[in-house]
Amino acid sequence: MFADLPILSLTIWLPIIGGILVLASGNHAANASRWTALVIALLTFIVSLPLWSSFDSSTAQMQFVERGSWISQLNIEYYLGVDGISMPLIILTTFISVFVIIAGWEVIQYKPASYMASFLIMEGVMVGVFSALDAMLFYVFWEAMLIPMFLIIGIWGGPNRVYATIKFFLYTFFGSVFMLIALIYMYFQSGSFDILAFHDLKLSLNEQILIFVAFLMAFAVKVPMWPVHTWLPDAHVEAPTGGSVILAAIMLKIGGYGFLRFSLPITPDASQHLDWLVITLSLIAVVYIGFVALVQQDMKKLIAYSSIAHMGFVTLGFFIVFMIAANPEATGGALLGVEGGMVQMISHGFISAAMFLCVGVLYDRMHSRQIADYGGVVHSMPIFAGLMVFFAMANAGLPGTSGFVGEFMVILASFRADFWFAFLAATTLIIGAAYTLWMVKRVVFGPVANDKVAALEDISNREFFILGSMAIAVLLLGLWPAPLIEVMDASIVDLLKHIAVSKL
Repeated sequence: MFADLPILSLTIWLPIIGGILVLASGNHAANASRWTALVIALLTFIVSLPLWSSFDSSTAQMQFVERGSWISQLNIEYYLGVDGISMPLIILTTFISVFVIIAGWEVIQYKPASYMASFLIMEGVMVGVFSALDAMLFYVFWEAMLIPMFLIIGIWGGPNRVYATIKFFLYTFFGSVFMLIALIYMYFQSGSFDILAFHDLKLSLNEQILIFVAFLMAFAVKVPMWPVHTWLPDAHVEAPTGGSVILAAIMLKIGGYGFLRFSLPITPDASQHLDWLVITLSLIAVVYIGFVALVQQDMKKLIAYSSIAHMGFVTLGFFIVFMIAANPEATGGALLGVEGGMVQMISHGFISAAMFLCVGVLYDRMHSRQIADYGGVVHSMPIFAGLMVFFAMANAGLPGTSGFVGEFMVILASFRADFWFAFLAATTLIIGAAYTLWMVKRVVFGPVANDKVAALEDISNREFFILGSMAIAVLLLGLWPAPLIEVMDASIVDLLKHIAVSKL
């Protein structure tokens, strides 16, 4: 029914054009711009839903494909399509974007139209990244993401926002340059920028290693992996709440998506040759960054470091597949690892968004993110305290929440590759519980810290709607992950078959 409609184009361009209209309406009509932005975000989410409802999970073929000439002289196309890997990430993007608009409703008083417009444009561009099947189109969307996020942190950020934005821009742009060189090289080898054609491109091991390293520099910064992670805590601390939510929930996932769409299928032999490198960096992120989170005094910084540790699970799940494949007894482990990484990406999108929104609720009232300034919040904000404790438990990987599912799948897959991988990965269940519960204990429980905390008002209906919706999503994915796994299954099985065949 929906297959013939340009759903992907609508999902990309509706928020972009809507954002431009909101921007044109001017900041003087604040309420009108807020309502317009919310309507556009809701419409975009509704328009994206047929991607799920009409998705054929029995095939690995690209669906909802749109293809037309763009720059014919260079054989560059406007080529869009989704499979079981990209489609859930698009739904996550459109879902989270609605709550980002609502979260900034009362808080953002300075240039509200520009703020809302930035997020709408950002939404459309991120959907473009997940659905582009032409490498140059992908690169244009990839780079375009920097602009609204640069403005969001730079205009509505904290006191050190200029430093954070420049650091964020330089890190991301530096990695992207190498990716562009790799894409241009493959264009000259294949004669087009078709990403699916790149998957079948015959490349020598040396070529693959150079391309793999180029992709690694771009995607590792975006994930971010240790040691190129230092931009993320600075960006989170300075960003407004909405900026932190989009950074953690969506932008980090683009790095993980890049590994599945580019690195593994285009350079399978190099991926196998250098899997030890990515696995090592992932385990350092899981263990070392967990300890770094344990000593943070700023709530946002703690959650930012927590995000790096959780994303380490994603890259670990993606790259243990080659070691599992080398073990004849480890049947099904590779599929478990990649699917676990994907579930972890979606789950982390919900949990990290919710955690940053909780910090935003406290910051709006107290104008402080320092853990030492709080204590006994449960006495004045019992409903909020219940929700924050729930999200903290999910962040620590409590069974029954979405935080448990992806981590458990990756740890289980790691056992089939190497016991020590699984052992080190499983330490996150202890370290994660330590830093998350330590924060909750000091912020939520105990005696009331001061008069300001005693005077706090519990969450409004607007805040309850946002956090309650997130809680339902975390619980639903934790108790019933089957629909998500079924949607991804055929595409990931096809990917694993593809990377099992050497290009040499």
